[in-house]
Amino acid sequence: MVRSSALASATPPHGSIPAGSPRTWREALPIFLRHGSPRLLLGALAVALAVRAALGPASLWDLAPIVGVLALWPLQEWAIHVFILHWKPRTLLGRRLDFAVPRKHRRHHRDPWNYEILFIPLQSFVVTLPLLVALWYAITPGPELAWTGIATHLLLALHYEWVHFLIHTRVQPRSAYYARLWRNHRLHHFKNETQWFGVTRLEADRWLGTARRPEEVPPSPTARSLFADEESRAARR
Repeated sequence: MVRSSALASATPPHGSIPAGSPRTWREALPIFLRHGSPRLLLGALAVALAVRAALGPASLWDLAPIVGVLALWPLQEWAIHVFILHWKPRTLLGRRLDFAVPRKHRRHHRDPWNYEILFIPLQSFVVTLPLLVALWYAITPGPELAWTGIATHLLLALHYEWVHFLIHTRVQPRSAYYARLWRNHRLHHFKNETQWFGVTRLEADRWLGTARRPEEVPPSPTARSLFADEESRAARR
């Protein structure tokens, strides 16, 4: 990959990255593989590929679930980021509704260089993996295409974890594509949390109006705290 210095230099000020953060992907890979989510995804991907291989050779029909996952992935990333990770705590019938995943994401915004807390929570896989298998069996005519879709989804999820991890280290992108991902995600963290929700795909931000030009977007006082300032003001009323 060839570094895009113009895109990298456009990233807003973001404070001091800890000295122990990896500088190269070779330093980053063993750290990445030390964490539960990447290891679980690798294991699940290996199982999915083995099951698909046991079901027989691939055909041209296997392109259908692959293309489908690739087409829907940016919308999935955007929707999860907006509606789950940025879930705003609220009170319903006297009870405060908040959940572990958005709480962890708020912690990630407060401490963005702590890569120990940025991975997909392991407990979420208890729900998402069975749901993924059930969904693909429901929408495909047979197990062969279902397991092709499952494997493709797991591969993109693993790619998401790897890219997101690298963005929060000192590793510099070496292609224009990854430089755009790097720049967009850091803008989301350090300039305005209401824009730039894509991590590995940016199309949904363009489609849904959350990819404004950085110079047109004012800095947000809650980019790091998310809803903390608003909640504090509400508590004082």
